[in-house]
Amino acid sequence: MIEIATSPSTTTLVIAGDLDLVERDQFPEIAARVTGLRRQLLVIDMCRVTFMDSTGAAFLISLADSSRRRGGATVLRNPDPRDLFVLEVCGALSLFRIDETHRCEPATPVDGVQPVATDRGEG
Repeated sequence: MIEIATSPSTTTLVIAGDLDLVERDQFPEIAARVTGLRRQLLVIDMCRVTFMDSTGAAFLISLADSSRRRGGATVLRNPDPRDLFVLEVCGALSLFRIDETHRCEPATPVDGVQPVATDRGEG
């Protein structure tokens, strides 16, 4: 799931779940909406991304490239080291600023019980 939020100067994408080949059908529409908003800063919140493949990386790269061509910047908020590795292998890590200080609250599941926070970097 990808949600879009805006402020006068920022577009924020909040991504939850997988960012991969299975989700690619929604990428063109989201890219068109984000580009049409024409904000200087694009923040991509990756706190709840569970998996990203090269298709998801290509989507993020296209967003960052579009923002850069308009004179803007793209920030990845709390990306997993595995996601950064995929972007690095693609040769695109320099397109992004990395915000590793942001921490999202854990999602509340349907049963209302909060999950125990874990360090995403281990494994």
